[in-house]
Amino acid sequence: MSLAAATANPVPLGLFGFGMTTVLFSLRQAALIPFDPLILAVGLFYGGLAQIIAGLLAWRKNSTFDATSFISYGLFWLTLVGLMVLPRAGIGEAPSSLAMVSYLTLWGMFTTVMVCAALPLGRLMAAVYALLGVFFFGLALGEAAELPWLIRLVGWEGVACGLLATYIGFAHVINDVYGRRILPR
Repeated sequence: MSLAAATANPVPLGLFGFGMTTVLFSLRQAALIPFDPLILAVGLFYGGLAQIIAGLLAWRKNSTFDATSFISYGLFWLTLVGLMVLPRAGIGEAPSSLAMVSYLTLWGMFTTVMVCAALPLGRLMAAVYALLGVFFFGLALGEAAELPWLIRLVGWEGVACGLLATYIGFAHVINDVYGRRILPR
């Protein structure tokens, strides 16, 4: 039996790490919850570490898309937490608005490519990446134009993106446990 066949599917872990972290961060962007250590901890450990672990497991299963996606977005969460925490710890200065716009735009561009790569995986998975692309580009535009209302609106859109990713993770787990398709994914 090959290694790929002998290991569990890491996709649900990656989707949960991504989805639940995105929901919490987006609730902050929508101004519904405060920025506090909860968001930082989830970003570090579930959004960051868990997704990187899922990506490394996907790599071992020879799944280029899943490995690239989970490792990249796991590192996104780690860099985002670093951008928030390091200046507060006296290490460097907070990034300028232009730097954040550039950062978010690059992630939007990366995500646009991932939408194209996700199309063969199904409409729901492609929708997660499409929503995420809108999220990144919307945050970049809100930052560039200094539009807090747009950032709040995009926060709600990010909640939808995170919930859809979480749903797909649940669909993977439930379908695997029951050995047949119960939930569409």
